[in-house]
Amino acid sequence: MRGYLVAIFLSAVFLYYVLHCILWGTNVYWVAPVEMKRRNKIQPCLSKPAFASLLRFHQFHPFLCAADFRKIASLYGSDKFDLPYGMRTSAEYFRLALSKLQSCDLFDEFDNIPCKKCVVVGNGGVLKNKTLGEKIDSYDVIIRMNNGPVLGHEEEVGRRTTFRLFYPESVFSDPIHNDPNTTVILTAFKPHDLRWLLELLMGDKINTNGFWKKPALNLIYKPYQIRILDP
Repeated sequence: MRGYLVAIFLSAVFLYYVLHCILWGTNVYWVAPVEMKRRNKIQPCLSKPAFASLLRFHQFHPFLCAADFRKIASLYGSDKFDLPYGMRTSAEYFRLALSKLQSCDLFDEFDNIPCKKCVVVGNGGVLKNKTLGEKIDSYDVIIRMNNGPVLGHEEEVGRRTTFRLFYPESVFSDPIHNDPNTTVILTAFKPHDLRWLLELLMGDKINTNGFWKKPALNLIYKPYQIRILDP
């Protein structure tokens, strides 16, 4: 009986080896042959900018504009989904909030640097005592998240901020943190986020219902600094 089991085991090992040689012999990562053929068809980007080449549109506009946000939503298909992936049931909130903003440009109109080096600085505390502030400031575009502080931590995280992404529960409310050269970007997860921005821009009383924590009750940024990210 034992000899019979040994024979079956050895036969299985042999068949496995044969299949391995036939199907995966040329693939050290064990990717199926069909997938290997598919990967071999991928062509490198030629002269397009690296990020633009990932998109199927000739121009990329990450921020919504009051004049054409509905057209853009239809083009991208975001009019078919609700927040945070689209604006199907929140289009009116988008319209009202965008009507109070002064710009939707990505960079200043006089900016003539075609290719920029970017760095994203998070809030995890991993930069503490790393003294990378000068290195971070050497990048053309510095993106920061939420209310990650700069003031008092310049040696670790740098001084400059090009873009700062936020939502109502994570935005600075102390004017000491406002850098007039920073563009702040609202990332809307729910209709309440747009209503909150609209109420602040209009000077109305803030409705704090519907938030997972109390949102900021004052806006330290000027309308020209604010953008709304396209879902």
